[in-house]
Amino acid sequence: MTKLAVLMDPIETIEMSHDSTIAMLLAAQQKGWELYYFQAHDLYFDRGKLLVNSQQLILSATGERYQLVAVGSHRASDFNVILMRKDPPFNIEYIYLTYLLEQAEQEGTLIVNKPQSLRDANEKMFTLWFSDCCAETLVSSNMEILKEFWYEQGEIILKPLDSMGGRSIFYASQNEPNINVILETLTEFGNVHIMAQKYIPAIKTEGDKRILLINGEPVSHTLVRMPAVNDIRGNMASGATVKVLPLTKHEQQLCAKIGPTLRDKGLIFVGLDVIGGYITEINVTSPTGIQELNQLANLDIASDLINNLQERLDEK
Repeated sequence: MTKLAVLMDPIETIEMSHDSTIAMLLAAQQKGWELYYFQAHDLYFDRGKLLVNSQQLILSATGERYQLVAVGSHRASDFNVILMRKDPPFNIEYIYLTYLLEQAEQEGTLIVNKPQSLRDANEKMFTLWFSDCCAETLVSSNMEILKEFWYEQGEIILKPLDSMGGRSIFYASQNEPNINVILETLTEFGNVHIMAQKYIPAIKTEGDKRILLINGEPVSHTLVRMPAVNDIRGNMASGATVKVLPLTKHEQQLCAKIGPTLRDKGLIFVGLDVIGGYITEINVTSPTGIQELNQLANLDIASDLINNLQERLDEK
């Protein structure tokens, strides 16, 4: 019996009908896999062994309800697969978790996504690997350099490097009166690097597109997230509405360029964000969008992912 465990945030806080992790788990259960659940504080290393206090997870047929059964402490390598689906912030505690998960990986457990690559591929900074696919971008903690970029570009987006869901993202217009306060807040008075990107007006007309990739291959349709009125963020967590569209030729070309690197780095499930034809983020920690794409485009993305994981296990 294949055993799959998920490291995630408290399950009682999850919106079951929306969450991509739940879709993955339900697809695995339907395949006959046993499911287990644990949180960050349940994972620990003790005298040469990586141990976990897990609970068996049983989902209802629709994935809307769940049951947990205590299992107790055991080796993390007892699992065939561990999904690392803890949401950012991408802080030092998150990095510690990836070091611990590498211990199970060394003992043969498949970790999705690969722990080292979760550290290497910061969701904002990873776009710099493909800078020719991005709008003008600056990463700096120097407020004067950031202000010069603002002067040059006229309109920019400013965001921290460790967050998600549209949190702490600022739009600075050409005449932004609070630019100093914004920069002081985000950089903590010049002590923290942040990202500045040229504002792409297409966010208002074309939305923020989420492309999901499994082992470097894109899903056939993109999830288009249209910002709420009086908001510039295309995040569902910030009130964006959604629709689906087939991938354009240009979007397929972007995926063809990025896909091989994702495969090489063991980034099996990734969400690519595209605005106006430009890559803005490469989401590797806990990308979402599965349930919306499944419902609106009649897809079965979670099953495709689980089938890919089964193939990997069969190859071992």
